[in-house]
Amino acid sequence: MAGDAKEERDVTRTRLAAERTWLAWWRTGVAVGAVALAVGRVLPGVSHGAHSALRALGIAYAALAIAVLFAGAWRQRGFEGSLRDGEYAPLSSPLVSLLTAVAIGLCLATLAVVAVSL
Repeated sequence: MAGDAKEERDVTRTRLAAERTWLAWWRTGVAVGAVALAVGRVLPGVSHGAHSALRALGIAYAALAIAVLFAGAWRQRGFEGSLRDGEYAPLSSPLVSLLTAVAIGLCLATLAVVAVSL
C-alpha cells in the first residue's frame, strides 16, 4: 500500500515536471514571436535601411516561433504516451540541433542586417 502511494506521488511529480517543461516550450515560442514582431515591425521603423531584409527576418522568426510551439506540443504528447506505457521518451537530438541551428542563423543574420543598416 505504501509503495502504491509513493508510485502515485512519483507519477504526479513527473507529470507536473512535464507540464512545467511544456510551459517552458510555450514561453520560448511566445518570446520568439515577440522577437519576430520587434525585428519585423519595430526595427524597420527605426532603421535607415534594410526594411525588406528585417521584415523577412521577422517572418523567419515567426516561423521559428511556430516550430518551437509545435515541437513543445509534440514533446508533451510523446511524453504522455511514454508515461502511460511506463517508458522514457528522450528529447530528439536532431530536433534540438535543428531549432538551435535555425535560431543561431537568424541571430547572426539579424546582427549582420542591423549592423549594416544602423
